[in-house]
Amino acid sequence: MDHSKEAADADVSAVAALDEPTRRRLYEHVVRQSEPVGRDDAAQALGLARQTAAFHLDRLADQGLLEAVYERRSGRTGPGAGRPAKLYRRSGRQISVSLPERRYELAGRLLAQAVEESDATGEPVRIVLHRKAGELGEQLGGQEAVGVTDLLERHGFEPRRDGEAIVLGNCPFHVLAREHTETVCGMNLHLLRGVLRGLGESGLEACLVPAPGRCCVRLQPAV
Repeated sequence: MDHSKEAADADVSAVAALDEPTRRRLYEHVVRQSEPVGRDDAAQALGLARQTAAFHLDRLADQGLLEAVYERRSGRTGPGAGRPAKLYRRSGRQISVSLPERRYELAGRLLAQAVEESDATGEPVRIVLHRKAGELGEQLGGQEAVGVTDLLERHGFEPRRDGEAIVLGNCPFHVLAREHTETVCGMNLHLLRGVLRGLGESGLEACLVPAPGRCCVRLQPAV
């Protein structure tokens, strides 16, 4: 299993863990606190048995939603200070699940890089954006020894064959593309052209072919 699929599965599993009502209440209680929360405090705050609170807190930690830390609440150290208490706080892990798959963070990073470089050099921002997108596409294509459809599937484009062409059933930048069509579709076009270069795929070319219900880019046999 590739790393992106493993990460997506882990995110889905973590979100699914919050479907249990008691676990969801415990998670929301912990993240609202300014300091790590102990099992006893959480149980008392939510009117739960300590064993129940401990079970769900540990499940949340196992899923990466919470992080367990150990501290001595008494402030005493050395012999006789007792065992450190197990406390819980929000983990630093960021979880995102979107169906269909969206990649707005990737778009935001490319757009920010383009604005910064344009501001520093005076080069038109759209030209910089297209270059940055192409460079990223080449990196994606060059670092994975897979076919074009497999790579596009991994990155959320939902490719499907249409004769010798490849139609992309999903746009990972859907909302942005709908509101800022020329900018985002141009970025996507150069990203996918870069992917083809990175893969060494000379038999296909990326073209703008807008159509309802799918990505604006289509991969067609190279002329």
